[in-house]
Amino acid sequence: MQGPSKSLSRRQVRDFDRLAIEQWGAAGVVLMENAGRGATDAIKDFIGGVSDKSVAVAAGVGNNGGDGFVIARHLHLRGASVAVFVVGDAAKMTPDAVTNFNILKPLKINVHSCTSEEILNLSEKFRGFDLVVDALGGTGISGPLRGDISIAVEQINAAGKPVMAVDIPTGLDCDTGAAHEPTIKAELTVTFAARKIGFDAPGASDYTGRVIVADIGVPITQMLAN
Repeated sequence: MQGPSKSLSRRQVRDFDRLAIEQWGAAGVVLMENAGRGATDAIKDFIGGVSDKSVAVAAGVGNNGGDGFVIARHLHLRGASVAVFVVGDAAKMTPDAVTNFNILKPLKINVHSCTSEEILNLSEKFRGFDLVVDALGGTGISGPLRGDISIAVEQINAAGKPVMAVDIPTGLDCDTGAAHEPTIKAELTVTFAARKIGFDAPGASDYTGRVIVADIGVPITQMLAN
């Protein structure tokens, strides 16, 4: 699961995604599938198997949320009890996220599209799960969180349950490692393709916890060398 030693900036992450799609022909939905499956493997090791576990997936409407939908599906297929809590306007969901969101329906996975009022009480719901997956926001976030996503992060932290962050803890700056309040405090971060520069900043490990790099199925070392 280990990637290259080089860490990526926010701009390099975007360039990598673009090159993978435009030059290597890897469809975004395939990259999302590989990312989510790799994260599921890490979750299995982290909590000692999933068939007897319950997992809450807090997902935004961007591609990070799409990764969360893939994780929810693979956890369900491996026997976990899964519930998905969507934070954000579903009408703004990215196309690849929509694809994976729609796959949840025939599997009859519990999906909750949270209103602003419901978000205020998420911590109570999360306390009933063995693990919470943070798939609210990714490397594109900079500056303090606002609105419902900010409240959702506060609710996750208040639940007192183990948290796995998808790619980066929501609220942590990819480039600087700055953690504005609130920022997810994870015990495990499964990041994709390579570490992010911000992970090496002083104090960032208080939010990332252990970091695992998951392969997403494209030759990142070769791409970074070009």
